[in-house]
Amino acid sequence: MFSCTPENKSIELFVNPTEQAKGDGSEVNPFSTIPEAIKKAEEVKKSFPKTKIIITLLKGEYYLEEPVVIKPLLNGLTITGVNASQVHIKGSQLLHPIWQKYEDKIYITEVPANIDFDQLIINGTPQVLARYPNYNEEGGYWQGHAADAISKERISTWKNPVGSFFHVLHNGKWGGFHYRITGVNDDGTAKLEGGHQNNRPSKPHEEYRMVENVLEELDAPGEWFLDKDASKLYIYPTIETNLESAIVEVSILKDLFQLVGTEKDPVKNVTISNITLQHTKRTFMKKYEPLLRSDWTIYRGGVVFFEGTENCKIEQCILKDLGGNAILASKYNNNLQITENHIYDCGASAISFIGDPSAVRSPAFQYGEIVPFSEMDTLSGPKNELYPRNSLVENNLIHRIGRTEKQTAGVQIAMAMDITIKNNSIYDVPRAGINIGDGTWGGHIIEKNDVFNTVLETSDHGSFNSWGRDRFWHPNRKVMDSLAVEHPEMYTWDAVKTTTIRQNRFRCDHGWDIDLDDGSSNYHIYNNLCLNNGIKLREGFERIVENNIMVNNSLHPHVWFAKSLDVFKHNIIAKSYQDVSLKGWGKDLDYNLFPNEESMLKSQIYSRDIHSVFGDPKFKDPAKLDFTATADSLISAIEFNNFPMDEFGVQTLELKRLAKTPEVPVFRANNHTEKEASPTVEWLRNSLKSVDSEQEQSAYGLNSPHGVIVLGVWSKSPAVENNGLKKGDVIIKAAGKTVKNVKDFFTIDQELQQGEKLEVVVMRNQAKKILSIKTK
Repeated sequence: MFSCTPENKSIELFVNPTEQAKGDGSEVNPFSTIPEAIKKAEEVKKSFPKTKIIITLLKGEYYLEEPVVIKPLLNGLTITGVNASQVHIKGSQLLHPIWQKYEDKIYITEVPANIDFDQLIINGTPQVLARYPNYNEEGGYWQGHAADAISKERISTWKNPVGSFFHVLHNGKWGGFHYRITGVNDDGTAKLEGGHQNNRPSKPHEEYRMVENVLEELDAPGEWFLDKDASKLYIYPTIETNLESAIVEVSILKDLFQLVGTEKDPVKNVTISNITLQHTKRTFMKKYEPLLRSDWTIYRGGVVFFEGTENCKIEQCILKDLGGNAILASKYNNNLQITENHIYDCGASAISFIGDPSAVRSPAFQYGEIVPFSEMDTLSGPKNELYPRNSLVENNLIHRIGRTEKQTAGVQIAMAMDITIKNNSIYDVPRAGINIGDGTWGGHIIEKNDVFNTVLETSDHGSFNSWGRDRFWHPNRKVMDSLAVEHPEMYTWDAVKTTTIRQNRFRCDHGWDIDLDDGSSNYHIYNNLCLNNGIKLREGFERIVENNIMVNNSLHPHVWFAKSLDVFKHNIIAKSYQDVSLKGWGKDLDYNLFPNEESMLKSQIYSRDIHSVFGDPKFKDPAKLDFTATADSLISAIEFNNFPMDEFGVQTLELKRLAKTPEVPVFRANNHTEKEASPTVEWLRNSLKSVDSEQEQSAYGLNSPHGVIVLGVWSKSPAVENNGLKKGDVIIKAAGKTVKNVKDFFTIDQELQQGEKLEVVVMRNQAKKILSIKTK
């Protein structure tokens, strides 16, 4: 039976699910179920605690009746399949239905009493729970959405809406809410329970809505419905499905592996490898908990769940068709390694590291919740050891996650320290690819990842997204400014270590490539290729951003503090800075390459970027995503160092062959000639360009082809408020001086630097108008 005796400290047990007779675990007479092998391993460990045990899963499908629980008794255990594509552990069970025609193209069968499932799988393919509107892969939010999903008119057509699910976006599109319909009110509206899945409460979005689990909406091929009370299953099969011969499975478990120990008695040195894990239940109606003051709440569970572990691994596995979170590390975990896995088609997040709030000093749990300074614990760092640390996420392929839940990420970190996220490919996700929920406690390294096609079903996020609403942060800006002056070191109490973001490729078409939001502090961001929407740094402290390339975009500094200590140097950008409501311009902005002189001068008149230059970096081969800068004199002037363009994303050969890469951006060359259109430049979030043709002179009713056209305005810009600038205005004078072009406008008067108002003359509707506009 044993490859070695217990005295030699190595035993191999085999499992073959096709075996009918009771085996002994040997290769020639294997066990038929995983629980049998686990039971035998526990027996051996009780007598020989130091024995290393390997459970080898042979080819086949393993249907679990309950999750595999691994406790400290099984330290040193390895569970491995012969090949991930051949070994399938499932949270489903087989049905043997006898189908009868119900009506038209719909069939019905009886199922066992009291069975409860929310995934139906036929011939290995998950089917669609009866819904409105119908599933459309190209339909956007939830692959199809409709404003009237639970309108009174629609509900009135349903015989029994109880038990159906209502999915809707946050009103600001900052995630989603999920509700169970429990009945109908007297006015015909739905009675709802739920909506606890987001930490920023709001009314439901009026447009982005979907309802499912309604019998009357069973009207499209591939849809199904379970009548639990009557134990009846209905299906509208696809045209290629032969129900008589089909393999029918239904999900009954929400998790498959639980590795559970404690800080003092952890599960150690356990490895799970070379297995496919699939077909688990959804969890969006389970208990959720807030993740400090981030926008997130989360279900603290996963298909593979780690809590109280050391030196454990999950590697070379496939996790697909899962209802909720795929992998979650909860509370104390040290040196957890998640490597070379393929995770896709999951209902929630792929990989999450979630510490315990008890480890946080002076925690607060919602955006507006404040711990007064007089009551605040002012010691640095964690309060106890109940948080993940020193762990690795490397060479994983992650895509099509968040299929049901939208407050999700490829990798999520909250209340953790020293997590390395390296060489992962993450794409086709509803929200951020990588998300850090708070500053506690930093030390993370995010490098060589390829993250793109993100923020597909939410808004106001980035391919990388973070918050830092830690002890120091206050939502009232005046209070926050005062705290920042009185206690400038506060941000280091939680963000005790620097988080590094380096040599990644990011592309976000619906947000920022890198988005450091409220309070995010103590970051070093360098050697990143940002393909579309640049880098946003909202209020926070000590962000060093250097040697990055921002294709078609720039730095977005939003509401910085007066002494933020931020640094922006040695970067290649394609637009002027996109600043909003700054109290100060950080510690140092210099030695950057701008696309043109106008963009550079906008910064230099404020005594920034004194050593910066402008021009075309002459990227080597943008059509092949090679943005190596070859304009030697320019990159030498800003002390820019090229970095490798071929190390982004997953590097494991099999996964690399499967992985997509981002679309090549529509590249807009940075330089321009006199014959080409003048560049568009942002000023106080308003888009300006020089008049540069007789056609524009004629169109705007000008006396000469000179002036500055206001191409677009931002309603909250100080220059626009109180009947200021309007779209279509042409600025022809500023501070009493003639304005010929954007360069003139930025250099014409020091009031742009020192004053709060500027008098301008504009041509509006072919008539001159004098305005006094605010500049701050």
